This record gives sequence, C-alpha cells and structure tokens, in this order.
Amino acid sequence: MAETETATFGAGCFWGVEWVFRRVPGVLDVVSGYSGGFAVDPSYRDVCTGTTGHAEVVQVTFDPSIVTYDQLLEVFWAMHDPTQLDRQGPDVGSQYRSIILAHSPEQLESARASKEHAQARYPQPIATEIKEFTVFYPAEDYHQRYYEHGGHVPYCHVLPVDVLREQGLIPAS
Repeated sequence: MAETETATFGAGCFWGVEWVFRRVPGVLDVVSGYSGGFAVDPSYRDVCTGTTGHAEVVQVTFDPSIVTYDQLLEVFWAMHDPTQLDRQGPDVGSQYRSIILAHSPEQLESARASKEHAQARYPQPIATEIKEFTVFYPAEDYHQRYYEHGGHVPYCHVLPVDVLREQGLIPAS
C-alpha cells in the first residue's frame, strides 16, 4: 500500500471545499470538520457561535506519488478568495476564515512560500492564516459528503472543477 499524507485546509463552507478536493486525482479521502481553535470536541452549533476559535476545515488524505502537497495548495488558493477576512461570499464569521494547518515543518514552509507566491495574483493582502496543526474534530455525519448525499448542486464559493482543470490545477480525468 502506498504511503499517504494528510493536509488540512479551511476556505469557507466545508461542503464546497470537500466537494472540490474529492475530485483531485490522488486524493484518497476528505473529511469535513473543525480545527484551529481551542474548544474540545465542538459541535457545528458551537462553532457557529464564533466562540470556539475553530474554522470549518477539511482534512485531506492523499497519495503524494500522485498529487503533491504543493499541488493541493494551488487548488486551495484557486477555490476561494483568500483576501476576505473571516468570510467567503455570503458566509460570514471566523469559522469561515481561510486557514492552512500544517502537519509538518515541511508543510509549514511550503504553505508560507505558496502564500507569498499567491499574493502576486491579488491586489489586496491575503488574509489566510497559516499555523501548525494541533487537532481535528470531524463534523457531524450530515456534513460529510453533503452534496453527494443531499443531491444538491454545489453552491458554495468554490470554483467549478472544470475551471480548475482549465487552469491545470486538477488533471483531466
């Protein structure tokens, strides 16, 4: 079995973020949840109060022989507006902030370099928080694979997968 790595990203509502990352070749699993805060085992309701410090995030398990962490970072930057502070589109609050939680010193270094590189694409400063990963709490079952189970068309802020493919950020299937 191939070795896997883990990455954790927050880019607004986790439903759309999960939906996009699930379509990246080499991504083996994506789990929606909460991270980046201080409250222990928060619920969705808790996180929505803005008092837990947590953001809605996805934890991505991937095969680095197929997709690299740096490629996942490029998908992350492309799928949302990282210049918005504590919001993405109509979703407002610290739980919707843009955040990268690094699982290793190498990921931390890559995330910081990627942010600097991405800044050239935006006239406003990037608001994305980058810090070391500490703990992840999976969201409630009804948040997992939300669009697949609910039959809804993704409406969150994320770019359509075909746009990401056109930009070369997701390989053609």
